[in-house]
Parts: sequence; C-alpha cells; structure tokens
Amino acid sequence: MKASPSRRPEPDEPQPAGGLAAFLREHQAGLLAIVVAVAAAAGAWLLWRELGERVRADADSILQPEQVELVGKAAWVRADLRGEALRDASLDGGLPLDDPELPRRLARAFTIHPWVREVVSVKIGHPAAATVEIRCREPVAMVSVPGGLLAVDAEGVLLPSDDFTAESAARYPRVTGIASSPRGAVGFPWGDPLVEEAAALAAVIGPEWGPLRLVECRPVTVGSGTGWELLGEQDLAILFGSAPGSEREEEPTVAVKLARLRKLAADGITGPIDLSRAAEGEEPAAIPARSP
Repeated sequence: MKASPSRRPEPDEPQPAGGLAAFLREHQAGLLAIVVAVAAAAGAWLLWRELGERVRADADSILQPEQVELVGKAAWVRADLRGEALRDASLDGGLPLDDPELPRRLARAFTIHPWVREVVSVKIGHPAAATVEIRCREPVAMVSVPGGLLAVDAEGVLLPSDDFTAESAARYPRVTGIASSPRGAVGFPWGDPLVEEAAALAAVIGPEWGPLRLVECRPVTVGSGTGWELLGEQDLAILFGSAPGSEREEEPTVAVKLARLRKLAADGITGPIDLSRAAEGEEPAAIPARSP
C-alpha cells in the first residue's frame, strides 16, 4: 500500500491587521501632535507654578501711568494734565521702580507742562505707586489778538487757551492795544513788556474787577511814558497810571490806588477817575528808592 504523499504547506495568508494597531499607524502624526501639545501645556503649567509669584512680584515693580497720583491740579485746568505730561515725556509706558532716575524723570515730565508752575515733590511707593505734587499757573487776563483771546498768568506767561470756553474766558480782564504776537510756545513768556505790565496789573486788581464792573485794560500815553486805563460798563473809564512797580515820582503807590478803588466800589463810581494823581487832600505815598 502506497503511502499518501505529505501535504505541501500552504503559504501564510496575510491576516487582517488588528484594529488598535492599524489606528495607531494611520493616525501616528496626529497623535504625536496631541502628545506634544499636552506635554507643552503641562510644562507651561509647571513653569507658571514655579515663576508665577515672581512675575506677579515684577508687576508690582513696574509703574503704570494710572498709578501716578497727581496732587495740586487747579480747578481751571480742564486738560488731562497727568496724561499729557507723561505722554509728552515718553513716560506713558511701564517704568521700573528700581530706576534711580525715576523721581527726576517724573519731575521733569511735569515741569515742562505749560500749566505747571512748580513741581513741589515726587514720592515713589511700593507696590508700584507714585505721588506728584504740583502748583499750577493761574490765569489772570486774556490778551486780545486777531482771531480771539490768549490767556496769560501774572508773569505774562502764555497759557493753553484751549482749556477755556468763551464763557469762562469772559470772566477774566481783557487786555487790548497789544500789537505783538507771542514769541514762544505755551508755557513761555509772551515776550512783550506791555503784556507783562498788563498781567501784573490784572493780578493786582484781581478781586476788584467784579465789584467795579471792569472788563478791559489798555495802554495809554501818560506824560512821556505809558500808563494803563481801566474800562468798565456804562462807559466807565479809570486812569490807573503806571503799572505796578513802574510808578513815576509823586505818583501814588499801588496800595494807595487799590484803597481808592475799594472805596469807589463801596461808594459808587461817578465821573472820570484819575488814580495816577493824588486825590484832593491826599499825600502821595513815598516810592521806595530802586536799587541801582
């Protein structure tokens, strides 16, 4: 009996790949991206845990514009004085508290603003804070120029006229008869002695403008020099004479003139008035000798 021939082994048939393995092979790139993203997020979280307190501490050491307290801003200043000062000095970004020049830089920023007469003090605090105390320039008169009015302080320094409305400007003495234009920008002297005299006169008379119903002052010729005339309602005209500090010999002093103005305000004003001469029965006060 013949032996049956042995069966030739069949070649291995390809087996279908397992579901998970196939999925991993097919999405290998996407899964790798997810793993990297998760690892990055975990690393960032760990880093923040480690450095978060340090970052928050650093924030307390950076001075921002809103953390600068401004003390002394006058009621007549309508502008954002703090914002303008810091912006114009390029200090409106974060400022490190450990900068030894920070107080000086803040003082300088406010000193150059046209409304600031003086920076009184600068104080730096921690967490980030600063207090800047200032004194503002005070308007005393409006100088009439072609096209409108320009505000000046008692020293004849040109002030930002944009801060005034037509109504608020009308409350100040108006200076007429000035032919010059300002020689510099706001925050600097006008550059005309007549404007300086008018500003000094307006500042001295200040409280009496209202009771006397005065509205204007203008330069006039008095003898061989220049004097000032005050104009008011109902054709009121008062010859004040020389500007404060420029009195002629035998001319009453400012104190004497002001006393007469106050009396006129109390008694009522009638007729033309000349304050440049001593009143009847009144001796002109002696004028202190000027230093050579």
